[in-house]
Amino acid sequence: MTRTGSLCSLFLFTHLLCSCDSQPVAKAVQAPPSVTVSRPLQKNITEWDEYTGRFVAVETVEVRARVSGFIDSIHFKDGQIVKQGDLLFVIDPRPYRIAVEQAKAEVERAQARLQIATADVERALPLAKSQTLTQREFETRLSSQREAAGAVSSLEAALKQAELNLEWTNVRAPISGRISDRRVDAGNLVTGGQTGATLLTVIVSIAPIHFIIDGSEADFLRYQRLAKAGARQSSRDVQNPVSVRLADENEFKHHGRMDFVDNVLNPRTGTIRGRAIFENEDGLLTPGYFGRMRLFGGQHDALLVPDSAISSDQASKIVFTVADDGTVGVKRVELGPMVDGLRVVRSGLAATDRIVIDGLQRARPGQKVTPEDGKIEAIAR
Repeated sequence: MTRTGSLCSLFLFTHLLCSCDSQPVAKAVQAPPSVTVSRPLQKNITEWDEYTGRFVAVETVEVRARVSGFIDSIHFKDGQIVKQGDLLFVIDPRPYRIAVEQAKAEVERAQARLQIATADVERALPLAKSQTLTQREFETRLSSQREAAGAVSSLEAALKQAELNLEWTNVRAPISGRISDRRVDAGNLVTGGQTGATLLTVIVSIAPIHFIIDGSEADFLRYQRLAKAGARQSSRDVQNPVSVRLADENEFKHHGRMDFVDNVLNPRTGTIRGRAIFENEDGLLTPGYFGRMRLFGGQHDALLVPDSAISSDQASKIVFTVADDGTVGVKRVELGPMVDGLRVVRSGLAATDRIVIDGLQRARPGQKVTPEDGKIEAIAR
């Protein structure tokens, strides 16, 4: 090839290259991201509100010594079930037996003085009528009789107290239930009385048993409004049903009823105390257990959505909606409990809203998406 031919070929190649660069390049149009949308599920539900609480004994008694003395013997095994009236401790009764005998002797002595005083009055009565005995002397003998009668009554009361002290040397179970461990051993000196009495042990009742919860002010106000509207009776008026599951349980298998709602809200926490009662015939429920309780919250029509469709915006809960033109919007919602695997939406959402149930990461408020129809279904039980 000649030098001239080579130059012509180079010129032609350069011309073609420049021609290609000058042609406009069409930009690819990207479609909006696709998301799955559905209207919320409308359903008539029985609502159950959930609370965390703990079990407490219906009765708790600290067994203390009523009289002072040395522990003679102990008649229970730590942690066993005891019945009301069972003998637990024996305090050395000998000093109290002696006190009873002394009190009986004092009563007999006083009764003897009363007999003499009564006889003096009976002898003086006809003499006073015949004025053989002065009125002053008669009144003196009558006063002596009354004084002797008062002494008898006082000493009889002292005898009863001495007998009661002797009875208290046998410390018995005041209630039925499970007893704790002994706090003193045999041979120890214990102190009795109204104050400063020695703690011997503690007994808690087993069946029935209480479950204590603290409900929020908002929940309490909602229950009051439901009661006023006739949609749900107050737990103060009827024993609404409840059920509890323990820490190692997945189902609410322990059933009871509400039996108390406090009369004031705690001003520091904004909560009100409620109490349920369970029969606990098998003794499984133990004071101190924590559990999760469901309380009957009424029956009504509700909107249900999956928890996966709910997002958080600071302190608010939100769902993403899609308009007819594909624009993503945001609605703040107030949530309720779980029902049939779905979350109850109390307010903020309409039955006609289309919410994003899948592809939330592709939904941006104000931007367009390509909605694909889905369906919200309850989990059958």
